[in-house]
Amino acid sequence: MSTTPEAGAAKNVVLVHGGFVDGSGWRGVHDALRADGYRVSVVQNPTLSLEGDAATTKRVLDAQDGPTVLVGHSYGGAVITEAGTHENVSALVYITAFAPDKGESVNTLIADPPPGAPVPPILPPVDGFLFLDREKFAASFAGDLPVDDAQFLADSQVPWGVAALAGAVTEPAWQTKPSYYLVATDDRMIPPPAQRLMAERAGATVAETGGSHAVYVSKPDEVAAFIKKAASGTTA
Repeated sequence: MSTTPEAGAAKNVVLVHGGFVDGSGWRGVHDALRADGYRVSVVQNPTLSLEGDAATTKRVLDAQDGPTVLVGHSYGGAVITEAGTHENVSALVYITAFAPDKGESVNTLIADPPPGAPVPPILPPVDGFLFLDREKFAASFAGDLPVDDAQFLADSQVPWGVAALAGAVTEPAWQTKPSYYLVATDDRMIPPPAQRLMAERAGATVAETGGSHAVYVSKPDEVAAFIKKAASGTTA
């Protein structure tokens, strides 16, 4: 059943993808939110540098007409942490995402993984760019997607610039904006214990769900419902 945003709730949502992918993975979440009356924008970042991706995201935020929920998946969490100080941002939502503190980067956050954590199958960099091993992509990134869908993500990877992983956050938006964090308990890219630590540090409202790193693709309705909580300011 279609609904509309509650009175006083943010009606704009901006979705930011992570590394190795583009914004098309947000289609299910986009459609679920649109059906409920939200105005949704999907950022297409080149993932060449944190500074550049934050600037692109801010340009999309400039185009919003009022309070906006800014959502990031994976590396997109670093982007929203940097871009989320924008005046239009009313809340941040991290979907199994990095939430760096000041001076931290993706590189620093992955430097000391929890004991026994899976090792993401990132291939050695070539000309300053990274890919995931196609043969291991499904198991690591998209274990809860149909085989054909996981293979398509593997085959349509976007090269992730090494420089983007080294980009350090200058002013963490979660220090001043309400934050929400959805932990994917079956994630083999960002270990769930690391997700929980980042969420706790950010003072985020936390929920957990069984899902892979691609939970935003596999469970779009659940992810959209979590985003709607942030839009309404619900913390329960």
